[in-house]
Amino acid sequence: MSLLRVFIVSDSVGETGELVAKAAISQYLNTEQNAVLKRFPYIDSIDHLQEIIKLAEGQRAVIVYTLVSKELRHFVERETARHSIKAIDLMGPLLDALEEELHSAPIGEAGLVRKLDDDYFKKVEAIEFAVKYDDGRDPRGILLADIVLVGVSRTSKTPLSQYLAHKRLKVANVPLVPEVDPPDELFDVDPKKCFGLVISPEKLNNIRKERLIALGLNDDANYAKLDRIHEEIVHFRKVVDRIGCETLDVTNRAVEETANLILGKLQKQ
Repeated sequence: MSLLRVFIVSDSVGETGELVAKAAISQYLNTEQNAVLKRFPYIDSIDHLQEIIKLAEGQRAVIVYTLVSKELRHFVERETARHSIKAIDLMGPLLDALEEELHSAPIGEAGLVRKLDDDYFKKVEAIEFAVKYDDGRDPRGILLADIVLVGVSRTSKTPLSQYLAHKRLKVANVPLVPEVDPPDELFDVDPKKCFGLVISPEKLNNIRKERLIALGLNDDANYAKLDRIHEEIVHFRKVVDRIGCETLDVTNRAVEETANLILGKLQKQ
């Protein structure tokens, strides 16, 4: 059996073309052992295509191409026909059909699927990071984070961490209580990426009472008493002063508002 040569030509990495070619070749039981697939990725000029077509002609190769540029697709179609080279356009017919159906021209930018996939996985990674390093669970995350949030209990540290994670930012948050020394890592972090969250004692008093009631507990526990809250806030201010980070008042702010405020401050740095 003669050797089958297949050139995979793409303006991105060429994974799609190679997968389709392999799927087709697998339908010929003995052919896989006698097939050579060669990728030509990131092709963005007619000069590159001319070299590939000349090589394909010399090696009697079949060209499989996934090109989003109409100009490049039409060039391959025209030149392979002129040189009697077998060529299969995997992208063009579908793009043309969608353009006709949607009455809109395609963007024409290569590698968008990969960009979307990368964006998705960065978001998942950030969400997993926020869960892993939530509530001071592991202080090692403080130095790995893009953003570090510190505050007393019930200042929306966790929901804010998750919201920012959906923006692909890795966030660690640390609760501050007078009886527990803050982790050493908190004082090694860049103060510009650390934000202290503070809330009015009265508002926090109401939030904590509601929390206790929701848990079926008595709302006059020390956790919700104003004296205790004042003590925690004094401790909080001492810690953030030592860190040298900015303090944000979240008393009357929704999580989205606080997140946008943080994002705006990061962009200005």
